Amino acid sequence: MKKIPIAFCFDDNLELPAGACLTSLLLNAQSDTFYDIFILHSDQSTFPHGRLNELPLKYGNCSITYRCVGKEFEGAFEIRGITIAAYYRLLIPELIPEYNRIIYSDVDVIFREDLSSIFEHADMTDCYVAGVVDASYFSPNHRKYIVDELGLNWNEYIYDGNMILNSQLIRQDHLVEKFRDKSHSSAYRYQEMDIINLVCRGKIKRLPPVFCLSTEISKYAACKLEQPLYSITELLEAQDRGIVHYSGPKPWKQYCLNFDIWWEYYRKSIFFDPQFYYDFYRIKLDEYDRLSLWKRVKILLRYFKTRGCLK
Repeated sequence: MKKIPIAFCFDDNLELPAGACLTSLLLNAQSDTFYDIFILHSDQSTFPHGRLNELPLKYGNCSITYRCVGKEFEGAFEIRGITIAAYYRLLIPELIPEYNRIIYSDVDVIFREDLSSIFEHADMTDCYVAGVVDASYFSPNHRKYIVDELGLNWNEYIYDGNMILNSQLIRQDHLVEKFRDKSHSSAYRYQEMDIINLVCRGKIKRLPPVFCLSTEISKYAACKLEQPLYSITELLEAQDRGIVHYSGPKPWKQYCLNFDIWWEYYRKSIFFDPQFYYDFYRIKLDEYDRLSLWKRVKILLRYFKTRGCLK
């Protein structure tokens, strides 16, 4: 039996997408994989639906442990509507001391394959963290921020929504305190992601995009776009079976790239609500019906432009 520890950090507002996320994780587990799931949360979280605890009963290949963060990061810098719960991942090595290596994942994610291969074969020797390089190549402002304001290499700056943490080395080098010290600064545009990349610089392992198919990487993959970050082979692999990370618009709120994949797993999840499902599509159709003719034409033009890119 392969036991894989994986941590999530979220509050009551993300209980529904967490249900779809964890369902996808367990549905795609191999027969000999067991997921030791940890949920880090504040002392205000109640998870009112109470459905997450049904997952071990339904699937049997997991356990769920809750770890309360208490009032950690109260007063920490917040921006772009991202809550304090985003900082909780910085405490994983301290709050989950029973593992020397652990996966972290956001919950706006859909897993499409078992994680044992990438977890077991990622050589973390002398690395604090492993992740996928952020798709900043075609965003001059983002690239400028990483290079000029943070002083980092843009082609080494990783996403923190899907990571493997070398908790043993992080604890050994007392990095959690460094994370805490930086969490109150208002200088960081991307909060905890900037902090992780700053503190761990020089000891970050690069993973292929199959480990985090972000919205931007999905665009590169769809167009088979030549760029210096990922090979075409890596992009096609990510498009075919990668972890889908909805790093932009959220599919349970609006139409977005890969939204159909999320809804596929939501329908299979313990959180599935036929009324919510029906209302979402009815409301979206009503919104379309209320659009002017010109806006409808623009949507069609955008659609055919995208189809041309995919060919």
